[in-house]
Amino acid sequence: MDTPSGTIIFTTVGRTHYGFDVFSLHIASSVERRLTDGVSVNFNAQFADDNGNDIVFVSERAGSARIFRSRPGNSKPEQLPGAPESFFHDRPIITQDNTLYFISAHEQPDRHFKNWTALYSVNPNSQGKEVTRVTPPDTADFSPAVSKSGKYFAVASYGSRSWGGEFHEINTDIVVFKPSEPEKRVVVCDRGGWPTWSGDSTVFFHRQADDGWWSIYQFDIPENLNLSPVEPVRVTPPGLHCFTPAAFHDGKQIAVATRRRGVNHRHIKIFHLEHKTFQAVTEPLNPSFHHYNPFVSANSEFLGYHRFRGESTQGESTVPNLESIVSPIKTLRLLRLNGSFPSSSPDGDLIALNSDFDINGGIKVARSDGSKRWTLIKDRTAFYNSWSPTERHVIYASLGPIFRPAGIAVQIARIQFSPSDLTADREEVPCEVKFLTLDNTGNNAFPSCSPDGKSVVFRSGRSGHKNLYILDAVNGESEGGEGIRRLTEGPWIDTMPCWSPKGDLIGFSSNRHDPSNDAAFGAYVVRPDGSGLRRIEIAGPEGSEEAARERVNHVSFNKDGDWIVFTANLGGITAEPVAIPNQFQPYGDLYVVKLDGTGLRRLTWNGYEDGTPTWHTVDDLGLSGLSLNGQDGDKLEGQFEEPLWITCDI
Repeated sequence: MDTPSGTIIFTTVGRTHYGFDVFSLHIASSVERRLTDGVSVNFNAQFADDNGNDIVFVSERAGSARIFRSRPGNSKPEQLPGAPESFFHDRPIITQDNTLYFISAHEQPDRHFKNWTALYSVNPNSQGKEVTRVTPPDTADFSPAVSKSGKYFAVASYGSRSWGGEFHEINTDIVVFKPSEPEKRVVVCDRGGWPTWSGDSTVFFHRQADDGWWSIYQFDIPENLNLSPVEPVRVTPPGLHCFTPAAFHDGKQIAVATRRRGVNHRHIKIFHLEHKTFQAVTEPLNPSFHHYNPFVSANSEFLGYHRFRGESTQGESTVPNLESIVSPIKTLRLLRLNGSFPSSSPDGDLIALNSDFDINGGIKVARSDGSKRWTLIKDRTAFYNSWSPTERHVIYASLGPIFRPAGIAVQIARIQFSPSDLTADREEVPCEVKFLTLDNTGNNAFPSCSPDGKSVVFRSGRSGHKNLYILDAVNGESEGGEGIRRLTEGPWIDTMPCWSPKGDLIGFSSNRHDPSNDAAFGAYVVRPDGSGLRRIEIAGPEGSEEAARERVNHVSFNKDGDWIVFTANLGGITAEPVAIPNQFQPYGDLYVVKLDGTGLRRLTWNGYEDGTPTWHTVDDLGLSGLSLNGQDGDKLEGQFEEPLWITCDI
């Protein structure tokens, strides 16, 4: 098979709960207006007029990040032309000559671990709507900004460097160029992100200062752009974090997103440069909402940002159980799940999932069309589900805390229920839980059932190292050592196993090639008898620098057992992580590859962490049957976290 087929179900950290809309605030009156329509998520806008009404913004309403324009009098936003082959657009700008500039990530770099993002332009009114790459070849750019007259552009750029694995503060420099001569680029300042212009000569940007506080810096553009990089001046004080600046063209003030001690939410403030004082903007209006990425109108009268739309406003108010995502492979369908670790029933009509990993955790079962969901286990941490391929009423799962050391108690459980209890009038379904692993055997997790339903492969820390074991799927292990056997052994981590539908192979992730590095995971396969263990060479041959950098997890086989889907760090970063809610691994995107390491294809592009993919047991679920509204989905309440690595305890 040259291209994979079927349906892949996966999760995206936090994304289903964002509920972002774009808002405009008239600064003098503090009157806030919503400028987008409450459909999907809408973010990273810029004004296209002076009246605070007309904006260009990014929306994911079409199943990927596309560019839209919202104007007064229009009943719904207008989709603007972008790169036709792109599944990721970001940071749109419309200049005075009506040219649309935007970031896209559709052109693959010359090697792995290089960021795909680049700046492009298009004239929305031209006949051919031809898209032009502004960023030079072999270069990665983020976060574009245009000066007041349109004379200059600034970007945060990696240049031709590869991504170094960092994501708290990405390794970009501030680069300036004229749009008429984009190839004549000048690094005007080392180390910085998210540039913004005041007039045509002053640039502000953010970086993390040596004292630990994210701060805004300023520099003036020299008359001769060919001069050496300038030393910027720090303009915001320590004691609070300031990021994603938007400068006013009067040269007197900048809008910034802030985090500070004693306040749990990100808020927009206006910083007055002369008096070095902050003016609260969003906290008096919406103290309990996060506000992101401010932007300012050319006449300095309006300030914009995006935030959770709120429960009282019109728009989508329910999180769909399943959401269709545009796939780059026509024969392959992608569905985003509101939950993690999906596993489908033998006939494909049901999906087991975990809704959370804290005290609100547990196991739920949803219809594969997203129309209904039931709770099997609640108020108990559970993760990594595996539906028995031979028993419609049996699901295997890990019960206990996730991502903990080898000695922490986690158990493999066999969970039985009656499918006849899955009725429309029920919310909860009774079940029986049987532990297959013994007490005091450490961290037992990530079960995967064999195709014949007789065995379960799982990861255990019982030896002091996390290796793979195979367990009797019905009776479990006994005190005498019966019902269990070891599959792998060594002072490394073998984890997240997945049994091939044909039963001949078990796929898993491991750092056995570099045991001292708990971030270096490759994809491996082994036969159930322990023979034939080998690594699937994805980024490069065994022993190469590229192979050493792989972080490959969540391996899952397709129905025929000749392809795997997985999440990996091969494509670097797609957006500045400080500008979005918390993502544990924002470089995590989905890929597919054949078992011989050929045919590698990237499936997702975004600033989020995509993970826990699984191939559905039915090749085609049928889009016409998907209930995108998810009648009993979670209430959309804007429950997501700020980046956990941003701390005010400095």
